[in-house]
Amino acid sequence: MKPWKLISLILLSMLTLTITFTTSCADQNILRNIILIGWDGAQRNHVLESYLRAELPILTALISEGSFQEIDILEVTDTKAGWAQILTGYAAEITGVYSNRQYQPIPEEYTVFEKLEEFFGPDDFVTAAIIGKGANVGADPPLRQPHEEGDRVQGEIIIEDGVEYQLIPGKPFYNAKSVMDVFINGLGEDEVVGLMTLDLLEHYQDSPFFFFVHFEEVDKNGHKYGENSKQYNDALISADTWTGKIIQKLKELGLYDQTLIYITADHGFDEGKKSHKDAPYVFLATNDPLVLDSGERADIAPTILERFGFDLDEIMPPLDGKPLTKQHQTVLWQGSRDEDSLLKV
Repeated sequence: MKPWKLISLILLSMLTLTITFTTSCADQNILRNIILIGWDGAQRNHVLESYLRAELPILTALISEGSFQEIDILEVTDTKAGWAQILTGYAAEITGVYSNRQYQPIPEEYTVFEKLEEFFGPDDFVTAAIIGKGANVGADPPLRQPHEEGDRVQGEIIIEDGVEYQLIPGKPFYNAKSVMDVFINGLGEDEVVGLMTLDLLEHYQDSPFFFFVHFEEVDKNGHKYGENSKQYNDALISADTWTGKIIQKLKELGLYDQTLIYITADHGFDEGKKSHKDAPYVFLATNDPLVLDSGERADIAPTILERFGFDLDEIMPPLDGKPLTKQHQTVLWQGSRDEDSLLKV
């Protein structure tokens, strides 16, 4: 996409849409639900330009009630590392999830899902993950399988009685899945993810909930066609459309005024390429009027937990991120970046 020279115009346009949001969603006393929606691989610059072309009406309406915040990534820009950090608030040194190739099950009780189940009680709260991707946002158990020369190496190789075995680590959400109400991954297309989400919202409408809804088509089309392609842009429009259907369902069920929506991405995309090796620029779009600041990927989980009533100072080990409901200095990317990029301190 075009360089960041349009950014001031875009952000000014967003500011004019922002209104004082005094409906019940702003009242923490009756807040009961949060939905975190993942637009996997959505590059911030491309999202902003699509917004400016009026191609993302749902995103536009959402931020008119809340805000659009810049999120920069200080760790590896891939899927496993991304969603592990977003859904825990911890750095890779704590979770053990460094990248798509170097990972382990996130330690027990470290995810947002597990913290919420313990905080509210498993009989009084619903946690659900409805996920487009498979292994990279997975919960598979550890595996021990025979290894032959030429096989892909996915874990430690050991030899027992002259036979080589490969020890494949469990996927990041292996521990969390066991305490959650719903964990479904590998659904693929946005439509399948969206329809499953609508069904689950209807099923759990009488219970407070936290849903993680993951759309994969932006990332998929970026890898296949490139970030500047029509297909990548169309996938952003698809994610926006299905986000709108989720919001419409909440309104039909009378739940929207009690539900906060957060939209974010695990990583961006290398400009004009089919990769995201160095793609640290994403975003957080929300109807939450208390979100005030930009930040980093680790800040999303603390924001969610604080809005559900957690005392963040009591969480152990301490979270690496900070809630975006408070303004604080955050050192973002200042390395070898595009000269037109926004650098914030």
